[in-house]
Amino acid sequence: MALSKSKLVMISILILFIAGGTAYWYFRSRAPDNGITLYGNIDIRQVQAAFNDNGRILDLRVKEGEPVKKGQLLAELDPVRFQDAVIRDREQVAAQSQVLARLLAGSRPEEIAEARAELAAAQAALSNAKVTWKRQQYLETRHYVSKQSLDNASAVLKTALANSERAQQSLNLAIKGSRKEDVSAARHTLAASQAVLSLAERELVDTKLYSPENGVVQDRILEPGDMANPQIPVFTLALDNPVWVRAYLPEKLLGQIQPGMKAWILSDSFPGKRFQGWVGFISPEAEFTPKTVETTELRTELVYRVRIYACNPGYNLRLGMPVTVSIPPQDKGIQGLGIPHCGG
Repeated sequence: MALSKSKLVMISILILFIAGGTAYWYFRSRAPDNGITLYGNIDIRQVQAAFNDNGRILDLRVKEGEPVKKGQLLAELDPVRFQDAVIRDREQVAAQSQVLARLLAGSRPEEIAEARAELAAAQAALSNAKVTWKRQQYLETRHYVSKQSLDNASAVLKTALANSERAQQSLNLAIKGSRKEDVSAARHTLAASQAVLSLAERELVDTKLYSPENGVVQDRILEPGDMANPQIPVFTLALDNPVWVRAYLPEKLLGQIQPGMKAWILSDSFPGKRFQGWVGFISPEAEFTPKTVETTELRTELVYRVRIYACNPGYNLRLGMPVTVSIPPQDKGIQGLGIPHCGG
C-alpha cells in the first residue's frame, strides 16, 4: 500500500531528528572540556600598624585612602626622651670603656716607682729597728736600760717588719697589674652597657613608624597628640596586591585542579575584562557548603575552600567584590608556585 505524501514527510522529519540527535550526543561526548567555573568574593590581607613603644604621637604623614609603599614613613612619636636615653647610655659605655682600658693597661710606671720607693723606705726603717732592738737587748742584759725599753724596741721592730712586707706585696701587685677576674668583670659590665645603649638606639629608631608592605591606608585610628602603645594600632593597611578569591570547590572536581594552575577572574564591574590569576591554595579539609552563598539543595554537599590569587596593580579588584573564576582545562601549572611577587 503506497504511503501518503504527508506520512512520507513525517517519516523523513523523524529520521532527520534521530540523526541530528545522534550526531549531537556523539560530538558532545568528543568535545573538549570547557574547564572549571567557580564563584566567590575578593579577599585581601590587612596589617594593624602600631608603634613598638609608648609615646605621644608627634606627626602622621598619611590619610585614609592614600596608597603607601613598603618602607614609607607613616608616623612619628615625640623623640626627646628617647634621644636623652641614648645620650645617657652612650656616656655610661664611654665610662666603662675607660675602666676596662685602665685594667688592661695595668699600673703606670710612676705607680711602680712609687711602690719601689715605699718598699725601700720600709726596708730602711726595718734595718734601723733591728739595730735599735739589738742595742736595747745588749744594754738590758747589763741592766743599763729597763725591760720596758727593750719591749718598746721589739714592738717597733715588729711594726717595721710588717710595713716592709706590705710594701713588698704592693710592689708585686703593681708589677703584675689587674687580676683577670677584675678584667673579666669589667668586660661583662661593658657588654651590658653596650646592650642597653643598643636597645635605647633601637627605641629611638622605633619612634618612626614605617609601612611594612605596599598597600592602602584603610583606617587612621589615632591622631597627633594621642598616646600610642604597642597594643593600639595607628593605621589599618589593606594589602591589596595581590588579592585572592575565596571560593569553594565541589568534591567531585577536586582532582581536576592543583596549585599553580592558571585562572581567569571576571567581574561584573568590568565587563569584557578578565584578570589573570593562579590557584594558590586548596584546603586539605572538607567542609559543608557555606549557607550564605549556596541554595538550600546544595547546603549539604561537601566542598573544599580554595584561594585563587591575582596581581592587582590597578587596584580594580576590591574587598568583597563578587567575581567569577574560570580555570582552563589541561593546564597543570607549576607545583608549589605559591604567591609570586606582584609589583605595585
